[in-house]
Amino acid sequence: MENNQIYDESQIQVLEGLEAVRKRPGMYIGSTGLRGLHHLVYEIVDNSIDEALSGFCDRIDVSIEQDNSITVDDNGRGMPVGIHPKMQIPTVEVIMTILHAGGKFGGSGYKVSGGLHGVGASVVNALSEYCKVEVKREGKIWRQEYSRGKVLGGLDIIGETEDHGTVVYFKPDKDIFEEVEFDYDTLAQRLRELAFLNKGIKITLTDKRGEKERRDEFHYEGGIKSFVSYLNRNKEKLHPEPIYVEGVKDDYIVELALQYNDTYNENIFSFANNIDTIEGGTHLSGFKTALTRVLNDYARRYGYLKENDKNLSGDDTREGLTAVISVKLTEPQFEGQTKTKLGNTEVRGIVDTIVAESVNTFLEENPAVGKIIIEKSLTAARAREAAKKARELTRRKSVLESTTLPGKLADCSSKDPEECEIYIVEGDSAGGSAKQGRNRRFQAILPLRGKIMNIEKQRLDKILGSDTIRSMITAFGAGIGKDFDVTKIRYNRIIIMTDADVDGAHIRTLLLTFFYRYMKELVEKGHVFIAQPPLYKIQKGKNIRYAYSDNELQNELMEMGGKDKNTDIQRYKGLGEMDATQLWETTMNPENRTLLQVTVEDAMVADEIFTILMGDKVEPRREFIHENAKKVVNLDI
Repeated sequence: MENNQIYDESQIQVLEGLEAVRKRPGMYIGSTGLRGLHHLVYEIVDNSIDEALSGFCDRIDVSIEQDNSITVDDNGRGMPVGIHPKMQIPTVEVIMTILHAGGKFGGSGYKVSGGLHGVGASVVNALSEYCKVEVKREGKIWRQEYSRGKVLGGLDIIGETEDHGTVVYFKPDKDIFEEVEFDYDTLAQRLRELAFLNKGIKITLTDKRGEKERRDEFHYEGGIKSFVSYLNRNKEKLHPEPIYVEGVKDDYIVELALQYNDTYNENIFSFANNIDTIEGGTHLSGFKTALTRVLNDYARRYGYLKENDKNLSGDDTREGLTAVISVKLTEPQFEGQTKTKLGNTEVRGIVDTIVAESVNTFLEENPAVGKIIIEKSLTAARAREAAKKARELTRRKSVLESTTLPGKLADCSSKDPEECEIYIVEGDSAGGSAKQGRNRRFQAILPLRGKIMNIEKQRLDKILGSDTIRSMITAFGAGIGKDFDVTKIRYNRIIIMTDADVDGAHIRTLLLTFFYRYMKELVEKGHVFIAQPPLYKIQKGKNIRYAYSDNELQNELMEMGGKDKNTDIQRYKGLGEMDATQLWETTMNPENRTLLQVTVEDAMVADEIFTILMGDKVEPRREFIHENAKKVVNLDI
């Protein structure tokens, strides 16, 4: 076969300046969806935070303007305005128009900096239809304007001032982003986090859209100690104040705050140079090792552990622990799939030493708190042994031994997990319809009888005593808790199918809580979905349609020529009211159905929501439901 495609020097494309960013924006900001859009703000704010880390800035103001453009205003030193010795153009212009230009690359501009790649301002400029920088410095106000990364004019002096700082204004490019609508809560969450991680700094967020201006100020003199109090605010604390550790060794700054609560889950958040290291790393390992060693030493020293007793495991010492560890260092090395894992080997030992010394001193000086923590860990150890025995009962020796599958499960014939899906169905009657209506080749059905237990209030050994939960663990075939292995799941899609009423919503939340706490990777890897059964069946003669909301009902009626005496509208109270054919057509047929994929965009938010919805405190739950009842259109937990 003749191939006439030419491949020579003329085919090699060289992208100049910031063209590469516009051509492949995802390489620089992750995506062109909402996450990438918000990332633009973080890049500019990170530059202001770097000024704060160097001790030159204590105020950052972020505004969402009426047209969804952004202004970031800080009181740092102001970007340098002199002519750059190598590039022979104003340094502001270098920062705004040349990739990998900044004070983070080997110069002495910043000892510690937050941005991951140092591409910040130039990338934001490249992806904005309009961008403007004003610098207050050396008694003057300087301004330069840009469009899609290109300079619109020189660096002009537009006034005089005694202030100092930088104002960056940008309007994201509609040609690049799928949508240009900033979410206030998403920005607020990250800015709050930055204020916690950099004590003393004052960050404001103002939303000028809408009739009434919305504004929040984030300012925490307590830093990450305040952060832990905030994370635990809806939980029952076992000791009133978080334990706080701060230490400096060589050029490494280590901060840690920790506090135990009466739940059975650990929540540890780690940061390096303000970057959320969601995959952990050497700083997290150093902390965990130190905490386990110190608590075991303390328990032996004061007779909580006898000579023949086994040591407490790391899991035992972290049950009910909320902690934030933050390190700041000059040359961070990030690795892992998403470059969010700290790799510097020397950090492990430094963190271990500082944490061990400080926590040990705290326990010696606060024996009452020490006793509470050790007793919590000992109870966890006893429960772990009980859970180990219970877990053995739920393990499947092999996928092929289908005799060990739960009796109520109607399995599918395919053995290829990639194409298989399982419906977790509320109630036997709906389960019966689903079993009859499904495609037996790739769809499995597991009916649940009644509500599952609220696992937020139980330890694993009690949870494994529930037949309903054991059925799910066995059916999925991937284990539970620390033994969970997402690569062993028997179904690529796990679909929760409940009634569209309050009870159905409650069961759904109970199931999601269970998956999030004990099979977290199911959610993180996108295997969990929520089925969307219709609310109404509309029949006019032989014309049958389904509606999934009140709005949709009105639209369908209009399309069918309006409601008259021949129109029959049935409101489904539950899945059991649909026969097998209707359930297949509306909710289970891959060609027609609507599924909501459950995602964990942020572990902190998910943890907070589950604590509010399933925890013991009534008031936060009432407030949450009151505030969010009208907002629910999609599910991101």
